[in-house]
Amino acid sequence: MKSISKSYRIAVIPGDGIGKEVTAEAQKVVNAAGEAYGFGVEWHPYPFGADHYLRTGEIFPDSVLGELEQCQAVLLGAIGDPRVKPGLLERGILLRLRFHYDMFVNLRPARSFPNTPLPVAIPEGKRIDTVVVRENTEDFYMGIGGEGRGSDLSFPVEISRDLYSVKGTTTLSFSPETNAAVQLGLATEEGVRRIATYACDTARRRGEKSVLLASKSNALPQIYGFWETIAGDEVRGQGLDFQVANVDALCYHLVRNPWKYNTILCPNMFGDIVSDLLAGIAGGLGVAAGANIGKGLGMFEPVHGSAPDIAGTGRANPLAAILSAGLLLFSLGETEAAAKIESAVENVLGKADKAALPAEFGGGATCSAVGDAVAAAV
Repeated sequence: MKSISKSYRIAVIPGDGIGKEVTAEAQKVVNAAGEAYGFGVEWHPYPFGADHYLRTGEIFPDSVLGELEQCQAVLLGAIGDPRVKPGLLERGILLRLRFHYDMFVNLRPARSFPNTPLPVAIPEGKRIDTVVVRENTEDFYMGIGGEGRGSDLSFPVEISRDLYSVKGTTTLSFSPETNAAVQLGLATEEGVRRIATYACDTARRRGEKSVLLASKSNALPQIYGFWETIAGDEVRGQGLDFQVANVDALCYHLVRNPWKYNTILCPNMFGDIVSDLLAGIAGGLGVAAGANIGKGLGMFEPVHGSAPDIAGTGRANPLAAILSAGLLLFSLGETEAAAKIESAVENVLGKADKAALPAEFGGGATCSAVGDAVAAAV
């Protein structure tokens, strides 16, 4: 055990369902890492999620945004509950935090671990070790759109981001009148360049010499042709090779040869889809970590949902939350501790007999038992 030389303030939002269970195990592992590597953690819990909303009617108060400025990171469990209208909590908590703190990077590693069943055959000596660098604030997830019936469909556009603000009105005239819905995507040069730069930094850190962009410019030439031009200029300007793959073809080849892919740069919508596909290929959502990163406060969360059907049963798999906590420590500069958490997960899975594996992998270990094992390995 090392003496404590520094301390971090980390906000915790366990959220809903199994979020409370897996977050507790992630905290346990971070505390163990702190003891081993000489840092302390001051945890600041917040109750926001379905239970809090149903009890108080409050989703996420403005005052908390100011409080979080005093923290170095946010650890999030899971958001979502069948008792609450879909999207209400996700938009009010997840998207609000992402946009308010300009978390323009959504980082989603996909790595195969020992004793983790895979749906595809991996050649001897190969493994899946890919990372999706997803743009997190633009594209078709900006909420620009509307629906209605009539000869004219008009809706206001009012978007505020750290990089810019957008105001205006979009009007479409139909003949004859019809019932219609419109969703608009947006990309800016500044937005594409900064995420392409992050992808370059990620590739170099991993010892790679190229970045692959998931695109679809043949069908959507305006927005994704723009992406190819700007991202290509940025990546090449930083001395790396730039490759482009249509996202549908990329998904096809990822299923067939997932071990061949390294750093994949994605616009927001494609990144959501490709990273979930890779999570399924690399062993499931139980080992799928996620990070939302910007220039300031970052938020770290497992990719999985709240799984209310198994909440409270002890069957939740905490490894994705634990690996997300590793990404959190990496973002704080605790690189040795972050690497140790990932290797501890690998060692625990590699040495475990079936009874000691998470239930998701066919074992009998409870959520807390898996957390205990990883903390001990750290």
